[in-house]
Amino acid sequence: MYIKSIIIDGFKSYGKRTEVHGFDPEFNAITGLNGTGKSNILDSICFVLGISNLVHVRATSLQELVYKSGQAGVTKATVTLVFDNTDKDQCPLGYEKCNEISITRQIVVGGKNKYLINGKTVQNKKVQDLFCSVQLNVNNPNFLIMQGRITKVLNMKPQEILSMIEEAAGTSVYEAKREHSIKLIEKKDAKLNELYTVGSKQNTNA
Repeated sequence: MYIKSIIIDGFKSYGKRTEVHGFDPEFNAITGLNGTGKSNILDSICFVLGISNLVHVRATSLQELVYKSGQAGVTKATVTLVFDNTDKDQCPLGYEKCNEISITRQIVVGGKNKYLINGKTVQNKKVQDLFCSVQLNVNNPNFLIMQGRITKVLNMKPQEILSMIEEAAGTSVYEAKREHSIKLIEKKDAKLNELYTVGSKQNTNA
């Protein structure tokens, strides 16, 4: 599953409906002159993916994401990500029959949020469940490496880089679950040994 096109309407510097398309399945670079809205394209993607820390999209409130903060006659911001879903090996659960998936997020001045999957209104949780099923977690601290962090990443030790990649890939979540399961098994084993010891003493006394 990869982004096929982005439809931006009323989001940040995009006051009018704009469609960005022609994405490559594997690698993309957004280039252009200063002030042409390159960063806002990335911000729009993060917006739909559900970023919680608005600092990463250079805003302090959701209203700031609306074109000119809603002061120019535009009262809502809408962004739609259209995903190519023809590769069924990387398909979100429950969407195997869809060759294309569109996910929309809309905010209205005043704070109202709206989410849609393939044109149908859904709860935010359903959108996040879809993204998590294909290891897309924009709130992972290593999902985005902002300009100011590049030098820090370049100076990381091999083990630190490995940890960062594991966290970005989502494998650290399973590692935490594995450790939790091991501790739970150890507790159960200790309890069984305790019961076995008590049972042995009772048999000896009998």
